[in-house]
Amino acid sequence: MSSRPTPSPSTTQPASRRSSRAGRKRRTRPASQRPVLPVAAIPAARLCSVRLRIDLAYDGTAFKGWARQPALRTVQGELEGALDTVLRTEGNAVTVAGRTDTGVHARGQVAHLDVEEAVLVKAAGRAPDPIDSLVRRVNGVLDPDVRVLGASEAPAGFDARFSAIWRRYAYRIVDDPSMVDPLTRDHVLAWPRPLDLDAMNAGAARLVGFHDFASFCKKREGATTIRTLLDFEWTRLDGVLTATVRADAFCHSMVRALVGCLIAVGEGKQTPEWAEAVLAGRERTPGFSVAPAHGLTLEEVGYPDDEGLAAQAEQARARREL
Repeated sequence: MSSRPTPSPSTTQPASRRSSRAGRKRRTRPASQRPVLPVAAIPAARLCSVRLRIDLAYDGTAFKGWARQPALRTVQGELEGALDTVLRTEGNAVTVAGRTDTGVHARGQVAHLDVEEAVLVKAAGRAPDPIDSLVRRVNGVLDPDVRVLGASEAPAGFDARFSAIWRRYAYRIVDDPSMVDPLTRDHVLAWPRPLDLDAMNAGAARLVGFHDFASFCKKREGATTIRTLLDFEWTRLDGVLTATVRADAFCHSMVRALVGCLIAVGEGKQTPEWAEAVLAGRERTPGFSVAPAHGLTLEEVGYPDDEGLAAQAEQARARREL
């Protein structure tokens, strides 16, 4: 009998198994192949929704307006499609401060998006700031004629549409053939006859205030046409006439109709007092035409302090009455 000690069974492994494990390397799946927990499977406590304020600008020339429409290229459709791509979700829906018409531009448009925080963080990957990452990646998907200028977590009570207290538009016209710039033809209306700036301002002043603007609005079933026009002024700089139009809200085609009315006054076809009579009539008149869309730009949207956002939204939802 051999005197060699017998190894304990609890500590001894066959040599073949030891050598097999010693030479085996631990394999790690690439991140792209790792299973991702569906958002629906995340515990409810982790499904925290965040509202983002999105500031954007766009050249409206190639868009059929803001609002999403089947088979048509719209700003809303492009933005929501880019958000779906970046967030890897479907059905992202944004709410906007002012729905612009076909061909109308925006330099200071505001929208909001509600998104689950887990989705936002997951889409950012290793980026330290998920919101900054979202802006950068969405712009990488969008065509150059629409840009997200910035995004931030919205304060409590914020609603891009109903919390707004005013919208400011600019309409640009050049009435001197020698000053027409072909490079701005998609953003400035070239008018073939000279316009009287003083007469246009006199007429515009008669329209400012709290009125029923039915004469300047395209009628929509159940929609009110009562608005507060805060500012309406014309200036001339370097040959370009600019109308600054600011109101608590605008109904469909209202700004372009106001501009068309004042062009008739500026040409001398109508008097400044006539503009006031048109307003009082509360019906569309053949005395002027709605100005073309391409001269109009949404420049800015105003909001109250954070403390007043929710109250403003509630007030804006109430139907206006004279």
